[in-house]
Amino acid sequence: MPALTTTSDGFLLHGEPFRIISGALHYFRVHPGLWSDRLRKARLMGLNTVETYIPWNHHQPEPGGPLVLDGFLDLPRFLRLARDEGLRVLLRPGPFICAEWDGGGLPDWLTSDPDIRLRTSDPRFTGAVDRYLDLLLPALRSHMATAGGPVIAVQVENEYGAYGDDSAYLKHLADAFRSRGVEELLFTCDQGDPEHLAAGSLPGVLVTGTFGSRVEQSLARLREHRPEDPLFCAEFWIGWFDHWGGPHHVRDAADAAADLDRLLSAGASVNIYMFHGGTNFGFTNGANHKHAYTPTVTSYDYDAALTECGDPGPKYHAFREVIARHAAVPEEPVPAPGPKLPPTSVELSSRAPLLPFAGLATAVRTDAPVTMDELGQRTGYALYRTTLPAGGDGVLRFARGVGDRAQVFVDGAPVGVLESERHDDSLPVRVPRPGATLEVLVENMGGVNYGPRIGAPKGLLGPVSFNDTELTGWACSPLPLDDLRTVPFAPAAAAPVTVPAFHRGTFDVGIPADAFLSLPGWSKGQAWINGFHLGRYWNRGPQRTLYVPAPVLRPGSNELVLLELHGTTATRALLTDAPDLGPENTW
Repeated sequence: MPALTTTSDGFLLHGEPFRIISGALHYFRVHPGLWSDRLRKARLMGLNTVETYIPWNHHQPEPGGPLVLDGFLDLPRFLRLARDEGLRVLLRPGPFICAEWDGGGLPDWLTSDPDIRLRTSDPRFTGAVDRYLDLLLPALRSHMATAGGPVIAVQVENEYGAYGDDSAYLKHLADAFRSRGVEELLFTCDQGDPEHLAAGSLPGVLVTGTFGSRVEQSLARLREHRPEDPLFCAEFWIGWFDHWGGPHHVRDAADAAADLDRLLSAGASVNIYMFHGGTNFGFTNGANHKHAYTPTVTSYDYDAALTECGDPGPKYHAFREVIARHAAVPEEPVPAPGPKLPPTSVELSSRAPLLPFAGLATAVRTDAPVTMDELGQRTGYALYRTTLPAGGDGVLRFARGVGDRAQVFVDGAPVGVLESERHDDSLPVRVPRPGATLEVLVENMGGVNYGPRIGAPKGLLGPVSFNDTELTGWACSPLPLDDLRTVPFAPAAAAPVTVPAFHRGTFDVGIPADAFLSLPGWSKGQAWINGFHLGRYWNRGPQRTLYVPAPVLRPGSNELVLLELHGTTATRALLTDAPDLGPENTW
């Protein structure tokens, strides 16, 4: 019998009444050195449970490969820390998680196969899921509540009613969990819409809702759909995520707290999304694609109760007061904001241009350009080289466009940018001579994480022509950026930089503390500190700073490396003591 059971009035944990008061906290978006701190702050706000997704694409990056369970992905350690803090855990293993995460958590080696029908009972898809669960669930078995661990419930898929209606697929997943030893309560979650609830639910599996407002209406729909189930909002949206070029979304703390009070006053259980958002470090951010492609920013602050750097925000205090009206809250004081690094200037005194060295040893020779997926380059960048047969003015045409952003160079000089966000597929250029070198640097800005476009290819997506003559003889180069030790840095010259280049500088730290990297005068690129990939920056905004977790820094000398994709006269970066996530839009 599972530790957590249900009645129409609520939950029982080991036979005793238990209301789930949970908050979302994604271990893979938080530096492992800070997990204990974030979990402690969850308990001190009054939460008795935390919820996390499990990103399949990072735990199993290679088809048929071993399970990765270390570093940011050490889920067993995260679960042990939650147990030690006295917290229960809701697990959401997908296989699809959305989460504004690259590819919605589905591995690109799976989504890049056009013959596989994703999120259906297609045996090619369910077979891959089964093989993954064969690795994942044994590693988690000792952390289940029936074995004395903190995990009290496991989600089946994720908001499936908004995507499909393959009930055989949902049943396959539920059976897959049960047959592999998961005795805990299973649940589905869907947006509070009758059609979504009908398509995404499964007999014998708890039905929960996702919503951020209209509490009474949403709870009524849940009750109407499944009268015998307890009321549970599995995602109570208290903020939102941001896209490049848009505003920073915020929600008034008093408004969110009032809706939380309505939920708890109705006797419902709740999972606050997000309690603590964290960061899309490296190349992990996702993207949306409804009418146009819109990538998500690096910060996943989400205007959450706990800010991106782990400080209690206005919602933390407001929610704690609300929770105290309905449940016991620890008598310990509310945590204070964490220490911050004093403002520090970093002079980037060495440099290495990207294009002359990029991909020469790893180039794949093809007649027509191939996608990044075909190159085995799952994230980041790829460089495409060929020659132009004629000089003069003309138009470059990119059949089927680019995925997602392409910088174009002729004989090393920048001539333009194409973006899938604008549906660009052509570029007027002046070619100085026959035989000039054409280079196209393509950036994967993040895999679509929601809807039917998951798995859309990246890189050059079709033939390229100049004045209607198709270009052939391509050198297609993946550009892995997971080891910068081979970058040939040299002292920076005084002249401004007009092409993509790495920039390097050092700075001293006394006592490591959280900081925020500010890059005035820089345009777009990637940032690393001590080899740790902070993520993407872009002066398009809204985000103006990148979060630097204290564990990334070390006493003494530290290294900052930027890959700046456009020209800049800047030679300096700043570490500040406050974030700047951009102009706010309240919803």
